[in-house]
Amino acid sequence: MRRVVVVGGGVAGSIVAQSLQFCADVVLIDQKEYFEIAWGTSRAMVMPSFAERIVINHSDYLRNVKIVASTAVDVTDTQVSTADGQSLPYDYLVIATGHKDFFPKTREERLGQYEAEYEKIKSANSILIVGGGPTGVELAGEIVYDFPEKKVTMVHSGARLLEFVDSKASQKALDWLISKNVEVLLGQSVNVDGVSDGHFQTSKGETIKADRHYVCTGKPVGSSWLTETVLKDSLGIHGRLMVDEHLRVRGHKNVFGIGDITDVKERKHRYIAQKHAQVAVKNLKVLLVGGKESKMAKYKNFLEATLVSLGRKEGVAQFPFVTISGCIPGKIKSEDLFVSKTRKQLGLKPDC
Repeated sequence: MRRVVVVGGGVAGSIVAQSLQFCADVVLIDQKEYFEIAWGTSRAMVMPSFAERIVINHSDYLRNVKIVASTAVDVTDTQVSTADGQSLPYDYLVIATGHKDFFPKTREERLGQYEAEYEKIKSANSILIVGGGPTGVELAGEIVYDFPEKKVTMVHSGARLLEFVDSKASQKALDWLISKNVEVLLGQSVNVDGVSDGHFQTSKGETIKADRHYVCTGKPVGSSWLTETVLKDSLGIHGRLMVDEHLRVRGHKNVFGIGDITDVKERKHRYIAQKHAQVAVKNLKVLLVGGKESKMAKYKNFLEATLVSLGRKEGVAQFPFVTISGCIPGKIKSEDLFVSKTRKQLGLKPDC
């Protein structure tokens, strides 16, 4: 069988490995032994039992895949090298390393982190959230839903929350947070580095007291490991992999780039990474059987629907031609955060 190496066990890489595991000799390289349903992390922080459903050992759904729990450090035209000294040959390579982040290696350690974070939130009287994008807004919503007595402050550098959606959706999210007594400071930033006494200073001189703080802003692209490899010339000025319409890395017909690491001009979001994975799977299946390139699928940007959960029962949704808030988007997303659906896609039961 042809050999496919997938680097990165986030949403995009995991879908590719799972979809191809009976079509090729597949290897997944990931720094951790598990897949995490990332859109459920905010809830897991206030409900540790929820973490049991979103932290899934790779071996539970990749039954026919070799899993290498290490970090990729080099790639040549024929193989990938890992930090633990392995050299893994490939016929086709998929790069899905997304954004740079740090996770414990085992599922048990990750679940322990969620338990510890829950206890910290539970014991805190005041909480600061830096960043008013979807991660920050959803985390604030989860905290005030389970702990309405907490003093929650959000600081966002932009003029409005959720700047990637229209102003109407943004305002609905702001109104909801204010109704739950969240203090929202817009047009300000705050540096949390070196603060140990719980007193944070904003760029406009305001002082915020907080027992716990969470930074919910963007992370660096996970491509630094590629800068001295055969793919170095395929990195754009922002460190993203340049890909063609089939999501192949430019200049390398047997290498695909998918997810947040690519230079596709679109908003980087997890469900878009899923779309990338689906196109890459289609194209790899064509190539694995010797099909013609003319049969390969082209990735196309699509009209995006955006759903942001607000607590457990409400949300805000922007569809191409309408914006709604309240219980309907809450019913669509907020009750379960698509976790059951994602587990089913991986061939698992909705619950553990």
